[in-house]
Amino acid sequence: MPIIDCHCHIYPEKIAARAVEGIGKFYDLPMEYNGTVSQMLEKSREAGITHSVVFSVATTPHQVESINSFIAAEVEKHDNLVGLGAVHPESPDQRADIDRIVSLGLRGVKLHPDFQGFDINDPRCMKIYGLCLERGLTVLIHMGDLRYEYSRPEKLIPVIKEFSGLKVIGAHLGGWSLWKEAADTLAEYPDFYVDCSSSLAFMPPEQAAAIIRDYGAERVLFGTDYPMWEFKAELERFRALGLSEEENKLILWKNSSELFGFGLE
Repeated sequence: MPIIDCHCHIYPEKIAARAVEGIGKFYDLPMEYNGTVSQMLEKSREAGITHSVVFSVATTPHQVESINSFIAAEVEKHDNLVGLGAVHPESPDQRADIDRIVSLGLRGVKLHPDFQGFDINDPRCMKIYGLCLERGLTVLIHMGDLRYEYSRPEKLIPVIKEFSGLKVIGAHLGGWSLWKEAADTLAEYPDFYVDCSSSLAFMPPEQAAAIIRDYGAERVLFGTDYPMWEFKAELERFRALGLSEEENKLILWKNSSELFGFGLE
């Protein structure tokens, strides 16, 4: 069975160490890997992961072009990767950024409100969501962190209501450290999906399985949050949930294949 990891941060070799160090300091957690594409491919393959969705986050508008060029170049080199584009709410030309993401063959965008310093429903972001809906791009958003207000789950509701049909994935089961709040708030919206990255290590298997079933397995995607966690350990945590064969199939590859156009059968 194929396995798609829908949540992988990657960086050019020359800045990877610095970028990973910054992530570790932000979350006060040790990082398992070095953030390079070569290591991601090697270690994920060893764990049985066959495909990956890769991206990086633009913390300033001037990073957008170079990040998207890097992601597109890596996707071009490796036929088992799909890339998401970087965007920033303070970009002087959001439409041009989205047009370039599409022209590069990237399949969606990644937003990180806590890193980028904006609320999910910030008026500067609403044009981004509208452009993504217009161009058929999926939006993956970091959500939930008790330390910040930017990414609280309820802030996504105005976006969902205004942009009906927009496919949004809430990373970390919809809200890291706010898992129940996220499910109670967002599970009713059919175009809202979640990935299980950086979540399974923080709760008992039965709690994670219950949250997954609140959303429905057809709206959950497997992800590891590379470079944060060891691939094999994340897969073991997932398999310990005791989900059915059909639920595993949906979460491990089918949902990501459909959302991101991997074309797996």
